[in-house]
Amino acid sequence: MLEELRNETESLTPRLIQWRRGFHRRPEVAFKEFQTSAFLREHFEKLGMPVKPLAGTGFRAELAGRPGGKTVALRSDIDALPLQEEGDKEYISLNPGASHSCAHDGHMAVLMGVAELLSKRREQFQGRVVFILQPAEELPPGGAKAMIEEGALEGVDAIFGLHFWQPLPTGLIGIVKGPMMAQSDNFRITVKGKGGHGSMPHQTVDPILVASHLVVSLQSIVSRNVDPLKAAVLSFGTVEGGTVYNIIPGQVKLSGTVRTFDPPLQALIERRLREIAEGVSKSLGAEAGVEYEIGYPPLVNDPASVDFVLDVVKRSLGEERIKPIAPVMGGEDFAYYLQKIPGAFLFFGAGDGTKFPHHHPGFDFDEKALPQAVLLMTSLAIEYLKRKS
Repeated sequence: MLEELRNETESLTPRLIQWRRGFHRRPEVAFKEFQTSAFLREHFEKLGMPVKPLAGTGFRAELAGRPGGKTVALRSDIDALPLQEEGDKEYISLNPGASHSCAHDGHMAVLMGVAELLSKRREQFQGRVVFILQPAEELPPGGAKAMIEEGALEGVDAIFGLHFWQPLPTGLIGIVKGPMMAQSDNFRITVKGKGGHGSMPHQTVDPILVASHLVVSLQSIVSRNVDPLKAAVLSFGTVEGGTVYNIIPGQVKLSGTVRTFDPPLQALIERRLREIAEGVSKSLGAEAGVEYEIGYPPLVNDPASVDFVLDVVKRSLGEERIKPIAPVMGGEDFAYYLQKIPGAFLFFGAGDGTKFPHHHPGFDFDEKALPQAVLLMTSLAIEYLKRKS
């Protein structure tokens, strides 16, 4: 069957590319994936699968094989980033301010291909395959939690997902046992001072000065409050304040992110962030308001499921495709599924010939990865359903 699957996935390549580029031209951001969802839903319904709408623009499609057996789920995210695409590719985004700069267009094409292959083989396996098409992975609190609450995992024994990964050469597989991706929180700090003319700073409480102290002081959390053997990141992404070169503004706003693999450590960082922001600001005569938003939890792969994935990779693609990798500090709401049932998330290399990283306006990935990923995900579903325990 494996050789037959290889041949079919190769012959499916033109359609995979066509689907992927169609999504790429028409990206839709979180919870607004209306055309995307309608196109996907039509595909699964044409293959004879009942479709259950979930979380607004998401859905669950179910493929039944022979009666009995297990149920395995495969998941794809469907949303694009609120980012203006740059470049001259022929399939560049036609929707201003939106782009598939994180490969979700490829993820959708892969699940469409897997559905085609498995729907032809429904008499050859016992059990069910659930396809989860999820909105809003890019926008916390994300779509996974709502999908689960509305029944996406009902009756499912295990779940698998992939992310095309630009840092890895095309076709290589990266996966980690246990924590693989970080909890991803964000924070906003508003520093309120007293504005005035730049020539008379003694009559002001300068929030720009205070904000500068905060950017430096808050770095002490990771360097002096976190065990050096544990991973943690605190980064600022924006500093906004002032409108004219010679006027000290009344307030400055800062925002950033906190990443760890350890929820108790995350709570410590949140507490220290509040204490330092408020204390430093007060010492300089200003006030600081802190908003802290809990993001996705750490993505923790089930070790036994990782072993299963690695075994399938060796048999379907070859042992040389496995690339040892370290955990990454990016966040991913697939983590919510793994809190409920066993499963694993993997990185599928698609970096050959590409220049720009994920979330860059010029991002793209190597489409040669598409049929290889279809072969792997199809094999994961088939091999899982063969398992007796």
